[in-house]
Amino acid sequence: MKDSNHMSYIGVGPFYVIAIFLLTVIGSCIGKLKYFSMGIISLTKFPLTVIGITLIILGIILWIQAVIISKIDKNITENKLVTTGAYAWVRNPIYSAFAIAFTGILCVQNNLFLLILPLIYWLILTIIIKKEEIILEKIFGQEYLIYKSKVNRCIPWFPKKIL
Repeated sequence: MKDSNHMSYIGVGPFYVIAIFLLTVIGSCIGKLKYFSMGIISLTKFPLTVIGITLIILGIILWIQAVIISKIDKNITENKLVTTGAYAWVRNPIYSAFAIAFTGILCVQNNLFLLILPLIYWLILTIIIKKEEIILEKIFGQEYLIYKSKVNRCIPWFPKKIL
């Protein structure tokens, strides 16, 4: 029986990561087709490669911060809301880490048409995360609501100050 007062160990993570991974692979394959070659611009190759590699590295660092350094598995087991470390910058750093790294992979492809996919990643996450957020609100109440009002859902940024 599922405990409704305990956080999920997996959440929507596998669905989200598999979905955006498949979109990245499909997009990379489609981006090489003749019809999409107009999106490849030689002037953008170097900057997009640098941006792409940087995003891949940042995604990996964010994932390490969220999973290993923040000891998320231990905190889920203990049913604790993590609001420090990577979780002080973004509410869903694991999901964000994959989106950032996959965006980096798309940038390295040097096809501007593929850069629509990160918007789709964000849209998918925004839609599917709602259910998880409702559960967290029920489990943690006001503590989660305050956290939610201060920290972005999927784009890492400085926490907002609440007066």
